[in-house]
Amino acid sequence: MTVSNDSHLLLRAFCDELGRCAISGAVTSPGSRSTPLIAALTADGGFPVFSQVDERSAAFFALGLAKETGKPAVLACTSGTAAANYLPAIVEAHEARVPMIVCTADRPPELRGIGAGQTIDQVKIFGDHVLSFTEVGVDEANEFNLRWMRSLACRSVWTSLGQRRGPVHLNFPLREPLVLAASLPAPTEEEEGRSDRRPWTARVESFGDPVAAAEMVAPIVASAPKGVLVAGRVEGSLNGLRLTAAARAFSAASGWPILADPLSGCRSGEESVANYDALLRAHPLALSAQPTAVLRFGDMPASKPLREWLRGLDAVQVQIDPEMVWQDPSLDCDLVINAQPSAVLELLAERCVVGDPSWAAGWREADNRADDAVAPLLDGGVSEPAVARLLGSELPDEATLFVASSMAVRDVESFFPNRERPLRVMSNRGANGIDGTIASAYGAAATNDDPTVLLIGDVAFAHDIGSLLTARRSGIPLTIVLVDNNGGGIFDFLPVSTESRYYDEHILTSTQLDVSAAAGAFGLHLLEVETPGELSAALEYAISSDGTQLIHVRTERAANVELHAEVWKAVALSLAR
Repeated sequence: MTVSNDSHLLLRAFCDELGRCAISGAVTSPGSRSTPLIAALTADGGFPVFSQVDERSAAFFALGLAKETGKPAVLACTSGTAAANYLPAIVEAHEARVPMIVCTADRPPELRGIGAGQTIDQVKIFGDHVLSFTEVGVDEANEFNLRWMRSLACRSVWTSLGQRRGPVHLNFPLREPLVLAASLPAPTEEEEGRSDRRPWTARVESFGDPVAAAEMVAPIVASAPKGVLVAGRVEGSLNGLRLTAAARAFSAASGWPILADPLSGCRSGEESVANYDALLRAHPLALSAQPTAVLRFGDMPASKPLREWLRGLDAVQVQIDPEMVWQDPSLDCDLVINAQPSAVLELLAERCVVGDPSWAAGWREADNRADDAVAPLLDGGVSEPAVARLLGSELPDEATLFVASSMAVRDVESFFPNRERPLRVMSNRGANGIDGTIASAYGAAATNDDPTVLLIGDVAFAHDIGSLLTARRSGIPLTIVLVDNNGGGIFDFLPVSTESRYYDEHILTSTQLDVSAAAGAFGLHLLEVETPGELSAALEYAISSDGTQLIHVRTERAANVELHAEVWKAVALSLAR
């Protein structure tokens, strides 16, 4: 496939999806770099396409088109100052809240900043006068990128039609040749998009109305006796016991199990499947447990097996996303609804009936088997999975657990048990970085009279070691459980670990940190532990003490990799019995 063909295939999918989302039309102006965009917009006549001689007129023409119809109008221009001439109309569209999709062709990155003709900095050229900006790569027409283009078109349209309407901007760097040498082939099944010309991702115009949202979702739930509820990270006012109760009520009423990340606050009760990460690594279960519908809220959990399983399902997937931030990294969602998850789940629970009792029972039995298989491997030692499991079992209900990103948050997801009352679990998983973790934990503890515990690895600990100054400066009580494996242990699970030439120094980055010296320097009370009993006793003491208590747990990276493999193997064998 040539670059030109790939660009045209991707843009064909993008423009086809615009038509499925019922735009009002498109407006073009002359130029060469925008040739692939023009070809795609005019390909199949799914919407009217108008031509204007100059970009300023084209933009105001599109503004009037969108005002009249109430539907987004699409603009397409060539690179350079052509885009700049859109600005007055885009400012008007933003202030008047008129939906528009602004598509600017651009030179590729290798032609920028070297004196190439008709090339200016078009990245975020419209500043805050647009609701969103995306730089769109169109070089490789693989399956994922085709899905992404369709999802991007939907997201652009729905963003422009959001609670605050307005323009969105997409910048398309396009490489030569710009014109196809031959006609594109007919779309393959992979390229066709959803059946019946449905948008790839639809939306409900509920604008926070849970009744409208529930009315849209209820028929999907009713037609799916085998479904699952995936609960991801939810923080702030959206999280709480109401959401936990609503998720459990919906699960009990529908017979759908809950695959709950501990960060969701919903890993509690018999409705929750705590071991989904290990269970979905067992391929026979992953293949046999095929739901026909998935209801999701919160961030997508970190579990790679869960993400891959959801990606491979032939199921209707619905995301309840009150903030409309599009938590859909695998581009599977058929429908996104902006409403409060707790309110929608409460309404659905009132009208659901259990579709297939054996479905939830099968998941529960698999979860229990996994528990029985894992327990002997973790009991009796202080391993990284055992630390996560012990914190989940022994911290009091009123405690808050703050978890560092990287390996710590994954072990919490994989090994945290179900509790009758869920523990409040927090983590900086917006951007998933390890920076500032200690400072964030102190911040969480600052106005909380109940115990706050931080679970952190040695690299993340060293990364934010300066924040330990808070211990002496403020006296905020905090318990730090430091899992020290002398490096970034998560990388031992990745293919890069075999690169002996640079792995140890540049990827693993062993800190060689003297934990005792650090504790003394910052005024921390150090508790060294080597057994589960010592860890339990240290934890009990620490959470009832003032100041910063540092519980130091030493582990071995190689043994940790082996233990995880043993756990996954044991769970798979338990399901094969």
